[in-house]
Formats: sequence, C-alpha cells, structure tokens
Amino acid sequence: MESLPAFKFCFRNAVRVGLAVHRNRPSQTLRRFSVRGEELVLEKGSPGGAGPKAASRLHTDPLPDRAEGGEAAQPNRQPFPAHKPCRDRRLQTPSHRRWKLPAHGPPAREEEFWNLRNDDFKEKRQPRPRPLPVGRTEGSEILFGIAPCSLALARSKRDFFRLFLKSGSASTRPVMEEFSQQAEARGIPVQLVPRKVLDALCTGGVHQGVCLEATPLRPIRWQEGSSHEAEGADPATSEGSQLLWLALEGIQDPMNLGAVLRSAHFLGVDGIVMSQRNSCPLTPVVSKASAGAMEVLDVFGTDHLQSFVQAKSEQGWEIVGTAGHSAALVDVPTESCLDFRWTRPTVLLLGNEGYGLSPETRRLCRRMLSIFPGRELPPGIESLNVSVAAGILLHSICSQKMKAP
Repeated sequence: MESLPAFKFCFRNAVRVGLAVHRNRPSQTLRRFSVRGEELVLEKGSPGGAGPKAASRLHTDPLPDRAEGGEAAQPNRQPFPAHKPCRDRRLQTPSHRRWKLPAHGPPAREEEFWNLRNDDFKEKRQPRPRPLPVGRTEGSEILFGIAPCSLALARSKRDFFRLFLKSGSASTRPVMEEFSQQAEARGIPVQLVPRKVLDALCTGGVHQGVCLEATPLRPIRWQEGSSHEAEGADPATSEGSQLLWLALEGIQDPMNLGAVLRSAHFLGVDGIVMSQRNSCPLTPVVSKASAGAMEVLDVFGTDHLQSFVQAKSEQGWEIVGTAGHSAALVDVPTESCLDFRWTRPTVLLLGNEGYGLSPETRRLCRRMLSIFPGRELPPGIESLNVSVAAGILLHSICSQKMKAP
C-alpha cells in the first residue's frame, strides 16, 4: 500500500514535465490544400511575415511524423535531410510535368478543375473538312435521286454539266443505262465514281446511285405568270369556274415544301405561287422530297403575296385561308373542309409551320377552312403537319371537280 502514493507522485511529476516540454517546443505547422479553392491554411502559430517563397517551402516540405497512438512527435527530432538530385536523366521528371505552386498562392477552383479535366481527357482535334474528290462548276448544285434527275433531264428547265453514276455492278442496271443514253443524247459528260464520292456530292442524301450537276431552279416571277394564266381555261365557263391555285406563305422546311408540291401535282392544282420572303428556296432537297414534281410544276414566286391575293380577289376569285380547329377567329368565318363547295375559281392559302398565315394575309380571306379531329387531343399535337394538311384540304376540294363529258 505504501508504493501506491509513491507511484501517484511520480506519475503526476511525469505529466507536469511533459506539459512543460510541450509548451516550450517550437510551433508546428499544419498544411492543407483543398480542391474547393481555399487558400493555404497555417495553423498553430505560423511564422509571421512568411511570403510566397516561405509558403512554397512549407507546402513542399514533408509533414512532421506523428507517433502511434495519437502521441505528439519528439520535439528534438531533426528534419529529414534533403535528397540529392538524381543525375540519371531517364529517371528525372520533366520540368513541364512538375507541379509548382504559383507565387500568388494555390490555384483557384476553376483552374484546379480545368487541370483535372485536361489530365483526364485527351484533347479532341476537330477533323478538317476534306475537299471533294471531283471538282464543281461555280454556281451549280447537285440533284440526287432517280426521279429528280430523270424528270430534270426530261423537262430540260436547267443547264446540265455532268452526270455522276455509281461505279461497279450497279452501273449495268437498265435504269443506269437509260441515264447514260439520255446524257449522251444531250451531250452531257457521264462519270462513274465510287459510292463515297456520291455521298460527298449530295452531303449524305439518298442518291440511289445517281447525281446530276445542274444550274439552280428559280421560281418564275408572278408578273410573268399572267401569260401562263391567260393560256388556261376561261373563268366564265363551267370548266374555268373550277380553277384552283395554291398560295404558300412562309413555308421554311424543304421536306414540307417538297411534300406539298408532290400532293399539288398529284391532285391537279392549276398553279402554285409562293412568297420568296422567309420561305425555303427550290433546292435539291425539295426536289427529292417532291419525287421530282418540282421539276415538272411551274412554281411562281412573289415578294409581296398580299398583292397577288388582292389582284385575284379583284378578278372574282374566292380567297380561302386555312386555320387550326382550335383557332378562334372572329372577323373571318371558319368551316370544315368537308362543307366547302367549289363553285368558282379559288385561291387556297397555306401558312407557316409554326404561326400559320400572317394577320395581313388573313384579313384578305373570305372564309377559313379547317380540319376537325376525330378525338380529344392533348396540347402540343392538336394540329397536323402542313404537308399532311395540304393533302387533305386539296383532296376535299379537287374531288368536287366536274369531269368534262
């Protein structure tokens, strides 16, 4: 029992001596580098006035060792000796790969993550556009597809430069031989090329092994179309009372324009006029979407569609517009396309894919035709595509055409 007080006395003295040594030891510096972009943290009495060089030295020096079990490190322990630089160049780290702390402190958050991104992902190089393997005539365009090229050669509304056919076994097909004969009859050079060349010429379109280099096809001015109209039937006769013109305002999708032209040609529309402002031009994509109907039809163009509509109205034509079934129009009566009776020359107006007819054009309409759905439709799909609507409207009108005995 006498040894217990002696043990307690020695233990208390040992604790006091340890605390005194811990208080008199030089301050230790703890360093942290956060990916959140925080600055270098110096805790437990960092040396005052430490500049960038001192911060860099403290950051790169090894951390003080900690004894196992959470005890403090020895106060009189000597720092690690500096390593001698390696003289073998194969084992040295290149200077551009060494991480260096900038003089103004650690990098910001954006710079850190940008460096991580550059380390994790390789730099992607943009592929350079390859030049076409065959030359192109200045001011020309490339028609592609069997139907557009065949009808273009048959109608001869364009000037032709070259005919490209797919080489190999496909060039011996009867269709390809017919193309070769048509080109030779018109003095058009024929060139057999691989499929990749045809893909590059039509920029990935479905060419079916045929491409034709020709001049662009422009709409005919409406002033020039008056003579075309005079050659038609007399509006006073029973046959002339059922003339139908299709006016297109602001159709911008070439696929829609081509589909409308194809339906108009199939159902027997007498004339087509389109606004040249904010509208799709007559491109090879339109010709392909129309299955070559663009090469057959006489498409007229005007800069001011309202003037064309006003002139037709003064000549006694009925001006009919189109609108969605849910559109509320107070000034213009709206009826179903099935209730419309075609008794005199008519101009049917089709508007833009998004907003339809402009207010100025809508005021010139005597009535509006609409297609009513067969069920309740949710918002967003309560209307039809303009090419589909054009086919339904034209069929409901042209089916009333009286046949001559």
